[in-house]
Amino acid sequence: MGNKRRPRSARQQRHVRKQVQKVSRQVDSMSFFNLLTGPELLGQLEALLPEYRERKYPPTVALAMFLGQVLSADGSCQNAVNEAMVNRLLRGMEPGSANSGSYSDARRRLPRELVQELARSVARQMGTRTPAQWRWRERHIKLVDGTTILMPDTPGNQELYPQHGSQKAGAGFPIARLVGVISLAHGALLDVAMGPYQGKGTGEHALFRELLKCFAKGDIMLADSYYASYFLIAALMGMGVDFVFEQHGARHTDFRTGEKLGRRDHLVQWVRPARPQWMSLEEYDSFPAALTVRETKVGKKVLVTSFLNPREVCKREVGALFVQRWNVELDLRNVKDTLGMAMLSCKSPEMCTKELWVYVLAYNLIRLLMAQAAVQADVLPRKLSFKHTVQVWLAWSHKQFLSDAAEDLPALFRLIAYVRVGKRPGRIEPRAVKQRPKPFPRLQTTRRRARRNIRLYGHPRKLAA
Repeated sequence: MGNKRRPRSARQQRHVRKQVQKVSRQVDSMSFFNLLTGPELLGQLEALLPEYRERKYPPTVALAMFLGQVLSADGSCQNAVNEAMVNRLLRGMEPGSANSGSYSDARRRLPRELVQELARSVARQMGTRTPAQWRWRERHIKLVDGTTILMPDTPGNQELYPQHGSQKAGAGFPIARLVGVISLAHGALLDVAMGPYQGKGTGEHALFRELLKCFAKGDIMLADSYYASYFLIAALMGMGVDFVFEQHGARHTDFRTGEKLGRRDHLVQWVRPARPQWMSLEEYDSFPAALTVRETKVGKKVLVTSFLNPREVCKREVGALFVQRWNVELDLRNVKDTLGMAMLSCKSPEMCTKELWVYVLAYNLIRLLMAQAAVQADVLPRKLSFKHTVQVWLAWSHKQFLSDAAEDLPALFRLIAYVRVGKRPGRIEPRAVKQRPKPFPRLQTTRRRARRNIRLYGHPRKLAA
């Protein structure tokens, strides 16, 4: 039995640094993890480490391998262990066992709070260092949107995150709803709320209320028409947060009413609606009886905003702000498609939540690299390519592992800044795929029942081409 350790202060810091150096010689993905051991984050990492025994995979090693796992094309635990074995062997060390059970146990012991706080801390660190030219009038703009992710079809996942109600049992996957807050300046995910896709208190509004702590007085929120709600707008105004939303389709806009500011631009009073069932009477009474908002039509969209003075923020500027909302769609695509978070791989709800936050941490670390490259190249981070940064980082970390040359971070940042995102104003693409799927029928039942049917009746016919 090994000793349980919970070092403190200077002794703890020496122990963590020693552990980090030890791990960096063992696993290639530790190069990524070294970003977390800077002066700003090392103290938080130390405070969040749990009590642990000296094992093959202590928390720092498990987190480093987990980060490498979510960035790998083959995201299996076996592949992560195989990489660690090869790295140890190339370093002249004993490769150890190829059994992935110890690593899986280490991932389960890894505290979810550790990963969550590190992911949020990276985003906070970037926010405090955001240059003024990256912000809008020296104000932070924050993007909000929701999306969904899938996870393996296991009884535990189905119980907490049931599949869509229109699907037959065994024919779908457990589905979870996510709502995220993303900084427009540097693209990092400030926080994420996760819940079932259906059921009471699982809508985007309910999840977003958990994220209101991400906003401070003077911030600006951009979101789609789903968020143009009276109670949400009242809450933001009470916090001193400005907003630009698209008008909700259920609300009629009549520019002949209200205080006219210009062509299809006016101030209007919104009256407090009836109390929702989920809201207490005390909370309902705390909202004002009416709100003054500005409605303006820019192009084909009617926008709702708290910028009431057209001399301070003109109609054209309101429209230009709302156009920036599209970045949240690209950012969610990056974390879901480029990194592969659209389909999680863990078998239990607890591990799926942990895996989600490892993806968020990896995404924020990539954004940290992009921000550092943008500062060096004197460009906006939004001008750099996320996928290019991931590709450069993976190639760089492997080369650094195989080479004895000193690490040259300025050269890495120059490589990241080489590729710029093209300007595509008004881009329109069809939502269709050209490549045909394989001619097999869809699985409309459980695999167990499907295998039994094959034994009884043989394989079904392929679909016609």
